[in-house]
Formats: sequence, C-alpha cells, structure tokens
Amino acid sequence: MLFEKRLNALTNERLAMRVSRRCIYCNVALTLVKLFAGIFGRSAAMVSDSVHSLSDIFGTAIVMIGVRLSNKRSDKEHPYGHERFECVAAIVLAAVLFATGVGIGWAAVNGILNRNAAAIAVPGAIALAAAVLSIIIKEAMYWYTRAAAKSINSTALMAEAWHHRSDALSSVGSFAGILGARLGLPILDPLAGIVISLFIVKAAVDIFREAVGKMTDKACDDATTDRIRRLVLSQDSVVAIDRLMTRLFGDKIYVDVEISVNGAKTLHEAHGIAQAAHDAVEHGVPNIKHCMIHVNPSAYSEDEDAV
Repeated sequence: MLFEKRLNALTNERLAMRVSRRCIYCNVALTLVKLFAGIFGRSAAMVSDSVHSLSDIFGTAIVMIGVRLSNKRSDKEHPYGHERFECVAAIVLAAVLFATGVGIGWAAVNGILNRNAAAIAVPGAIALAAAVLSIIIKEAMYWYTRAAAKSINSTALMAEAWHHRSDALSSVGSFAGILGARLGLPILDPLAGIVISLFIVKAAVDIFREAVGKMTDKACDDATTDRIRRLVLSQDSVVAIDRLMTRLFGDKIYVDVEISVNGAKTLHEAHGIAQAAHDAVEHGVPNIKHCMIHVNPSAYSEDEDAV
C-alpha cells in the first residue's frame, strides 16, 4: 500500500513537472513575441501584456517548487508529510493573481481619467495579431493545465491554470484596446481592462479560499464522505458507523472512522474487520493519505450480526 502511494505521488509529480516545463517554454516564446510586437507596433498595451506573460514564468516556477516540496517523504519534523506546501504555493499564486487584477484595474481607471491627457500613437497591425495569438495560446494553456490539475487533484496546478486564463483575459483587453485605438475608440481599452480585472480578482479569491480550506482541516465534500460511508458499511460484520470524520491535508485526505462490530468477536476477528474496512476505503477513494478505523463493541447478538 505504501509503495503504491509513493509510486502514485511520483507519477503525479512527473506529470506536474512536465506540464510546468512546457508552460515555461510557451511563456518565454510568447513574452518575446509580445515584446517585439509591442515595440515595433507602437503598442503600450502589448508591452504591458508581455510583462504579464513574464510574470507567468515566475508563477510556474512557484508551482514547480510547491509540487516538488509537497511530494517529499515524511521526516522527523514533518511526520504527516509535506502536502500542504502545495497549498502554500497556491496562496502565493493567488496573491500574484490578485495583484495582477488590481494592477490592471488601476491602470484601466487611470486610462479613463487621463484619456485626453496626451495623444496616443495608433498601434500597428502586428500588435493586433500578437494579441490574437496570445489569446489562442494562453487559452489552450489554461485548458491543458486545468486538465492535468484535475487529473492529479493539484491546487497549485489549478491556480497556475487560472494564471494562464488571466493572461488570456489580459490579452483580450489588449486586443480591445488596440482595435479601439485603430478605430478611433481608445476608451474601449480601459473599459475592457476594468471588466478583466474583476474576473482575475475573483479567480484569485476563489483559489485563496480553496487553499486555506485545505490548510485548516476542512472536511471533504458530501459525495466523497458518502462514498467512504458506503465502502465501510459494505464490509462484512460492520454493524454501523458510530462516527465518520474527514479532513483535507493539502490535496490528500485523512479519514477517521468509528465502527460497531459484534462485541462477542475476538480481538483478532475485530482487527480483521477493521483492516478490511481500512483497505476498502484506501483502495476505493482517490488521494487518501491515511485511514484510521476504531472498533466499538456492539450490543447486537451473533444472529443479528450474521443477518
């Protein structure tokens, strides 16, 4: 069982590292393309967008560090493991996303208040093309990273997916601003920026809340709890569940169950029943870190237990 868990953790880590490395390669290329298009296309919005893509590289590095630390073996200082380091990485990314959203919103408001302060050069078509390319690539990166995050239940990787989505939304704002400027409607740029900033801030808050929940022993969702309950009750000689508690530990789950068995059972028999329930839960529910089964004697008779 321990070997299987370790093998699964290493497999998940390799997947997260592979996805993150590919995202870094894409972001490096995209940053250079945006910077080139922004400079030669005379687009301040595209230059700013290239800086946003550069911040994605920093965010991906945070995810890689968080995933690597979370998969370290238990040690003397962390006997329960290091899974919560991934939540720490998600919180850091949420802070970066929040700051990004506020920054875009602030710049947009200033753009509206000072839109007549100076003449703005009309951006070239290359900047518009770069914005379209950025939207397509970053949205594809969002879905690619999101799929990987869901497959391994990674909070940090999901936060990184939303970081890609925020960059795609930023590029939508750049596209609207550049197109608006070319059509003689520069006000579209800051208005789009305000809407985009709200989406980014909301995503940051959602990621932060989920990560904090996993760091403060939040219970599993009802579907997972019901599945655990059914697995335990399906075992022979389990009369009832007296107590069932779950808590999230990073992206893993701790389960504590008190079951009732016939009080006339021997210690050896009661242990076998508890072990069967334990194995059923750990095999039947993904991401179980540890399952503890406590046995209480039931007042039921042998006949009732057999029924």
